[in-house]
Amino acid sequence: MQTMAVVLEKPEQLALRTVDLTEAGTNDIIVDVEWSGISSGTERLLWTGRMPPFPGMGYPLVPGYETVGTVSKGCRSSGLHEGDRVFVPGANCFHDVKGLFGGAASRLIVPAARVVPLEHRLGEQGVLFALAATAHHAIAGDGARIPDLIVGHGIVGRLIARIAIALGGPAPTVWEINPTRRAGATGYDVIDPATDERRNYDAICDASGAPALLDQLIGRLAKRGEVTLAGFYEEPLSFNFPPAFMREARIRIAAEWSRSDIEAVTDLVATGKLNLDGLITNREKAEAAPDAYRTAFNDPTCLKMVLDWRHLA
Repeated sequence: MQTMAVVLEKPEQLALRTVDLTEAGTNDIIVDVEWSGISSGTERLLWTGRMPPFPGMGYPLVPGYETVGTVSKGCRSSGLHEGDRVFVPGANCFHDVKGLFGGAASRLIVPAARVVPLEHRLGEQGVLFALAATAHHAIAGDGARIPDLIVGHGIVGRLIARIAIALGGPAPTVWEINPTRRAGATGYDVIDPATDERRNYDAICDASGAPALLDQLIGRLAKRGEVTLAGFYEEPLSFNFPPAFMREARIRIAAEWSRSDIEAVTDLVATGKLNLDGLITNREKAEAAPDAYRTAFNDPTCLKMVLDWRHLA
């Protein structure tokens, strides 16, 4: 069996081409992909060649961990049937091509236990579930605090703000230095950090990924306040100890989402507490993948680029 897939041959060289699929096992399902999202954070590191050496890293590779499709062949133990719509957080089902993260293809073979059933009404918005689960993990994981300040109004910052409100927290303040990204807030304020004089934030969540901000954020904390690092930082982080010492500051790192996070997000969406409207800003046919990836990485007005695979499945 074969599939059309986005393949990063090497840094900054991307193509859409046919690749061979591995054979499906007894606990696997086959998914015909409808949409896949492009991550402007993690996948940018793959594109530039600056991704740290995680297991499975190397070229050529199939990127993508934000995929929605329909089941074309289920397995007896899964409870999934042909036509069911699912979210697929990546796959590793290719011959001679690495699957990091493996979701940007027209057809995937994945363990049934890995996918998440979706309501059909969600359509392309299902690609947002990985980022929404990541945002939920950052502010609702074990020991986490709902933030009163969020740094960055990209798609992760917007999801953190929406989830904070959905969980019953007060409307957070959001910092954004790019004027073009200050629009689109729903129930909270987005401001230029230069205009903010507050110095007693209890919980700050950084979704910017900017490594030089840590001292500035610690300086805005209340006593025993917390900074959560929810971005991905490719450069070393450091901070001056005395200001952190005087505040007894806490620094927490939010890593990948867990199954409980995506289940929580599914419930928030199903009950209407979390609205995903307005977050997908760009769409392209899968054949336009090279240009779509460049747009996702370089256009600040692009919050989320989605590739449409429906005519290739």
